[in-house]
Amino acid sequence: MNRGLNCAFAANRVQVDTIGRPMVGAVIGDLLTNPPACASDAGSWCYEVYQTTKVSWLAESANWLVAKPLKIIIILVFALVARFLAQRLIDRMTRDRGKAPSILRPLRERSPSTLGPLMSERRSQRAKTIGSVLKSIVALCIWGIACIWILGEFGFNLTPIIASAGVVGVAVGFGAQNLVKDFLSGIFMLLEDQYGVGDVIDVGSTSGTVEAVGLRVTTLRDSSGTVWYVRNGGISKVGNSSQGFAVAVVDVPLNYVSDIDRALEVLERSANRATSVEPLSEYVIEEPKVLGVQSLSSEGAILRVTVKVRPAKQWATQRELRREMMAAFVAEGLEVPQTTNGS
Repeated sequence: MNRGLNCAFAANRVQVDTIGRPMVGAVIGDLLTNPPACASDAGSWCYEVYQTTKVSWLAESANWLVAKPLKIIIILVFALVARFLAQRLIDRMTRDRGKAPSILRPLRERSPSTLGPLMSERRSQRAKTIGSVLKSIVALCIWGIACIWILGEFGFNLTPIIASAGVVGVAVGFGAQNLVKDFLSGIFMLLEDQYGVGDVIDVGSTSGTVEAVGLRVTTLRDSSGTVWYVRNGGISKVGNSSQGFAVAVVDVPLNYVSDIDRALEVLERSANRATSVEPLSEYVIEEPKVLGVQSLSSEGAILRVTVKVRPAKQWATQRELRREMMAAFVAEGLEVPQTTNGS
């Protein structure tokens, strides 16, 4: 009896085995060979992959395995090419070929003509700084758009991402507001050409000759040779002594016992004589003006003479005029007050 049961069980196992194997093979075969629904769309990636491989699961995954990576590669290549072309264009616009770069032509230029060789350096530095700002803005825009496209290909909802980026940007801007303020101030200073290399400026805390203008700091060198680095965002007002024209102001003291009218005539003759010969003749724009008595003190009267000169030439003119006027006073016997230093 046991022998009969064993034979029956064995017969059933063989039947199941012989039936099960063809059934599993049929299912697997259907998964591999039966065309998916998307394969009926002629011209789609699913259709092309299925026609090439005859593999259903590979055709159904063609959008993720072929189409999306290819689109992402195209987006990246497009971004790289656009960034390269934009940078080449900006470099071409900022290149100095012996004249003002084309990027500066629409902008106002206040640089004095007396800068000479510094004129080219000033323009070149201004153009390069503006060009670097434009490159950063263009690169940020191009890569930002490319990232948004790529995230869209992956199916991300861009609305919360953009909102989060805006919140993060506000937080970073608030935390680095001094840095942002420095950069914005530097950009407007360059666009408006408030000052540049070679200008003599006064920023309140210090004064000197501008050696470099950056987006964040301005480099000055004062009369004693000290280099100062001034944050652009900390500059509330700027006095530029190198734009348009300058005025050389010379105050000459005169003793009360001397004849003021005669002293004024001597000042006028000496000023006209000094400004009619080199080097002052190259600096002077208008004839000297003797303004008369500027002030009175316990020691004597102060006489003032002014001369309109080219930018940044007022100090050399003042020194030369003082030398000529004091020599004329001595020759005419005019006395200056004697000051004593108490201790």
